[in-house]
Amino acid sequence: MMPRLLESPPGAVPILAWARAVPAGAVKQLQHIASQPYVVEHVAAMPDVHVAEGVAVGTVFATERHIVPGALGGDLGCGVSAVRFDYPASALDRAELTRLLTAFSRAVPVGDAVHRGRGLPLPPELEAAQLSTHRLQREWERLAPRHLGTLGGGNHFLELDRDAGGDLWLLLHTGSRGVGAAIAAHHVRGAQVQGQGSLPGLSTDTPEGAACLADTELACRFARANRDALLSRAAAVLAEALGREPEPDSRVDVQHNHVAAEHHFGRTLLVHRKGAIGLAPGQRGLIPGSMGTASYLVAGRGELRAFCSCSHGAGRVMTRKEARASIRPAALEHALRRVVFDTGRVATLVEEAPAAYRDITEVLEDEEELVTPVRRLTPIAVLKG
Repeated sequence: MMPRLLESPPGAVPILAWARAVPAGAVKQLQHIASQPYVVEHVAAMPDVHVAEGVAVGTVFATERHIVPGALGGDLGCGVSAVRFDYPASALDRAELTRLLTAFSRAVPVGDAVHRGRGLPLPPELEAAQLSTHRLQREWERLAPRHLGTLGGGNHFLELDRDAGGDLWLLLHTGSRGVGAAIAAHHVRGAQVQGQGSLPGLSTDTPEGAACLADTELACRFARANRDALLSRAAAVLAEALGREPEPDSRVDVQHNHVAAEHHFGRTLLVHRKGAIGLAPGQRGLIPGSMGTASYLVAGRGELRAFCSCSHGAGRVMTRKEARASIRPAALEHALRRVVFDTGRVATLVEEAPAAYRDITEVLEDEEELVTPVRRLTPIAVLKG
């Protein structure tokens, strides 16, 4: 669909929305960010746009020399990774899929669980990481080894999928865990003192802005390292059970809470994405649905008006509280009758029920200018954080 032009307040930049419906609360949040003095060009809203703290999920905007820590969410660098196995998914019956989920949960700390003791050794490129304050440095040294290779909770997941050709895929969704949360909270507090605008942005020409940019980039690198560690552990479980390693050229990784220096409209801009993916033309990306509906491998189409962005998922239509109040556990079990999951947690997993999310096929229809679907991935077993 062509983007819709939403109403902007006087003096604000335009708002372009690739969504057939934008919740009223999200419209207000888009109008708020469009009114900030540091925003240039326009604001882009993705098809999965919905209300969130500070800035709506599915918001993309750009600045020339400002970073806005309150516009990126607390889980900096959160994203999705996937690999394919040359193995028939149909060869895995429910009993074997249940055994694999149990093995995954033993290999990967989920929910609030972290590694005990000193944790895992950090990859070489992160061993000498330096953050901008002594307090953040101490938080890094305390949290990074214990949170590396952990899934977290909420909508984070590790799942097995089947593609149209019958091959098996491993997908996972997680981010920077406690490391990113500490960095985000620190710089949000700093921006409230030093920043410009009613959603404070820090000039990257100042020490505070430069520090925020560097620490945020480090959080995103940690998030990628976390997905690398998780994927390695989960792939080792599959290699032992199936005798197959992942196809080396199949790896896809995308992040959806970040800021990136990119060239748009004839200049270098700092593109902020909260709940949105940046894809160059032809670059592969992943758009997950829900724990009971398909995810999609896609290719970017390089739509400049969207700052080469697309949705990061299906997008919530219910808050977690609303889902708990309106979705019965029995209804969730019925919706997931073809998916192996921990039925002992069905009462809490209603928050992640397919009914709490938009129809992923409608989301893809709304962003046909932004991405081209390449492969449909149907879930067969899901481990939720």
